[in-house]
Amino acid sequence: QVQLVESGGGLVQAGGSLRLLCAASGRTFSNYAVGWFRQAPGKERDFVAAMSRIGSIYYADSVKGRFTISRDNAKNTVYLQMNSLKPEDTAVYYCAADENLSWTRLQRDEYAYWGQGTQVTVSS
Repeated sequence: QVQLVESGGGLVQAGGSLRLLCAASGRTFSNYAVGWFRQAPGKERDFVAAMSRIGSIYYADSVKGRFTISRDNAKNTVYLQMNSLKPEDTAVYYCAADENLSWTRLQRDEYAYWGQGTQVTVSS
């Protein structure tokens, strides 16, 4: 079993940056697909970014060019660097991991393991 804990959220002004971290414990997830999702109040949980088991990276159109997903397998940590933040980026951000998820399903809410979420608030 893999346990995920997000951190790095907070309050930032529009145009600012935040770096989210997702620390994994239990098994090493060097060969896991990993992803970031977010959920704003009253809305569905939406895909943000993902990395396949072989390192292919995918972004939602709304964040492409502004957000960067990366991982450090030696530290069992996944990162989401968020730049040029907008008020519409305000949400609870979740990291996720799965050892078997197909690359065709990375943008779907089907990962086996999820963190508890970290709040990101962007003021205008």
